Amino acid sequence: KPLGGKLLLAYSIEAAKFSQKIDRVIVSTDSKEIAVVSQKHGAEIIMRPQALAADISPSEDALIHVVESLESNEKVQVDLIVCLQATSPLRPPELLDQCIDKLKEKDGDSLLAVCSEPLFYWRESNGLGESIHNYRNRPMRQLTSKSDIIYKENGSLYIMKRDILIKQRNRLGGKIILFPMEVEDSFEIDSKFDFWLIEKVMEWKVQKNL
Repeated sequence: KPLGGKLLLAYSIEAAKFSQKIDRVIVSTDSKEIAVVSQKHGAEIIMRPQALAADISPSEDALIHVVESLESNEKVQVDLIVCLQATSPLRPPELLDQCIDKLKEKDGDSLLAVCSEPLFYWRESNGLGESIHNYRNRPMRQLTSKSDIIYKENGSLYIMKRDILIKQRNRLGGKIILFPMEVEDSFEIDSKFDFWLIEKVMEWKVQKNL
């Protein structure tokens, strides 16, 4: 189903192609249909083996397969890998280059996009409520400091050095940098409700910019 008149995958490909700091835009897939659509939007394709295409297959395995394919078949020296998940279509156009710049400025090894979350979290332990924050000294939101802010991964973007990915088999490692995004840019699609919600966010953004 198109989102805002585009296929969902197109948003991530266009975001990567808009970047001035990304050399190649590659889609890893085991689907010929997705491969054709991706090529039409300007991406290169590396076909993913069936063994790496199961629902429970880690994204890292697919990323490692792409890197090893480039290095083995094309003798390419990979520096940074920017991983964009197709379920996050709301990235601002300048996001990728800003994230790459921040990773280099901070001399980081990996970076993830995040958004701030409310301070007051609870979990259930042995049937009882357990506070993650200090409920005895509940801070006022307007008086919270930067060190009080909690961030969550929004799934929009990950950047990693080649050696972090290959040696640790993880998208994150070493010196990890956070890149906070606005909440309205951080929604991702995991359900039909998410799809509907993002449509509404897109409509709101259009109205906001009129």
